[in-house]
Order: sequence, then structure tokens, then C-alpha cells
Amino acid sequence: MNTKATNTRCGFIALVGAPNAGKSTLLNALVGGKVSIVTPKVQTTRMRVTGIAMAGDAQLVFIDTPGIFQPVRRLDRAMVAAAWGGARDADIVVVLIDAKRGIDKDAQRIIDGLVERRRRAILALNKIDLVKRAALLPIIAALDATGVFTDTFMISALDGDGVDDLRDFFAARVPAGPWHYPEDQISDMPLRLLAAETTREKLFLRLHQELPYGLTVETENWDERKDGSVRIDQIIYIARENHKPMVLGKGGQMIKAVGSAARQDLEASLDRRVHLFLHVKVAPKWADDPARYRDLGLEFPKS
Repeated sequence: MNTKATNTRCGFIALVGAPNAGKSTLLNALVGGKVSIVTPKVQTTRMRVTGIAMAGDAQLVFIDTPGIFQPVRRLDRAMVAAAWGGARDADIVVVLIDAKRGIDKDAQRIIDGLVERRRRAILALNKIDLVKRAALLPIIAALDATGVFTDTFMISALDGDGVDDLRDFFAARVPAGPWHYPEDQISDMPLRLLAAETTREKLFLRLHQELPYGLTVETENWDERKDGSVRIDQIIYIARENHKPMVLGKGGQMIKAVGSAARQDLEASLDRRVHLFLHVKVAPKWADDPARYRDLGLEFPKS
């Protein structure tokens, strides 16, 4: 940790937006490495994920928050509360708006929430590569008229367009002070949680409809071996018995594919050999277990 406050800057920047607006993709682009899982499905991110980037003498601590939407389930409510908590605690709030969707109900909900909290933000209009430039101007004008946004950036988190300008802007705006993390660290996520999230990403990519939302992954065992490799045992908790055949796949092919893809990602992240073992268990009430919320850093809603 850098303790010199003379020439250094450090600040917390919350990335908020509707589900699938591109927050996790932007976080990974800003950090220059994969710290948050990414899938085409909405509501992939369930917790606040910290990503750390250096920009000259400035350390930028990004908080990737769950998407803000109209919650239905208990887990939904915890995720939305975590997103607003990340915005409340940050030095800078960045709102990602999907340029293709424009100001839809979820985007308007976020704008209204910021107005209610008297919080101003930076606008990052994302996915501009998918929309004609002429169509962007009315969207920007309507968003500017809300009075919520102090600055506007047009970006494509996926191809990196505008990301460097956004990072430089943050570096100039965060307050002076010591760095909170070593300069070569890109996340503070515990390895056991990183491993669980990696496997959950692969499940989200391969399973369809509502099934991915009815499961969670827990790293049960982490065994460091003498040869430098690691054995990781994980449990995939599913809500219904009839989901088990779909997670396992015919002849176990689905679970094998998930395990292989997760292992490859983990070996790249950890820079060592990984022995990954996946087990599937039925736990109908896993989403009502306060301990699982604590593991994700979420507050457990009482109802």
C-alpha cells in the first residue's frame, strides 16, 4: 500500500446501470483484466465487485454493482440494495445507459433514484457501435435535460472506444490521498469467491431460460498441493430436483463442459494448474439462507 498522500490520488467509482448495460464489460476494460464475470444474460452480477486500475499517480477503485431493476425475489432485492449502496459510498457515480435501449423503464428508474437521493453522476452512453450517430443525439439531449449528469461520454466497452478517455477523466477527478491497494493488484475478491463466480459464469453461458437464476456456486474446498497446483471442490446448488439432469447433461456432458471451461479460465487467472471438481446438490431454499448472502457481501432482506 502506498502511504504517501503528497502526489497520489485515489477514489472509489461506482458503475451503475440497468441489467446488461455493460457494467462488467466496462470494468474489465478499465482494469485491463477480467475481474467480473460477463454473459449476455441479464442480472449476471449478484454482488459488488471491486476492480483496481492505475492511471499515472491515481489509483482508481471501481465498484461493479448489480443491475438496478424492479426486484421480485429476495435475492433481487438484495442485489438492488447493493447497487444503491455502492452508489452511496462512491466518490464518483457513473451511470451506464445502453444506447440501443435508450431511456427505458430501468434507465428511468435509475435517474429517478439519483434525483431522489440528490446525487449527480457521469453518463456513459454505452454500445454506441450498435447505433447510428444521428440517433444518439436525441438520447443524449433527453438525458442531459434530466439535470442528473455533469459530464457525458460515448463509449463502447466491448471494443474499447472511449474507455481511455473515461479513465483519464476519473484520474483527474478522484481526490488526493494515499492508494488503498498495491499498484499491481487488480481486484480484492477472495480466490474462493473468484473461483465460484468463474464456474457460475460458465453455467450462465450454457444453461437457458430461468435455470441459471435458480442456482448458485460455492467453493467448498481449496487444497494447495506440493507441486504448486490447487484442487478446488465446488458445489452447484440448484433449487429443484428436475433441474439436476439439465445441469449434468446427457452422460454428464454439460457438467464436464462447464468444468473444463471454468478450469481453463482459473488456470489463466491463477497462473498454475487447477484440478476442479464439481458436485450438484438440490437445496430448494438456498436463496433464503442468510449465510449465502453474507458470502456474497449482500444484506439479507427480512422479507
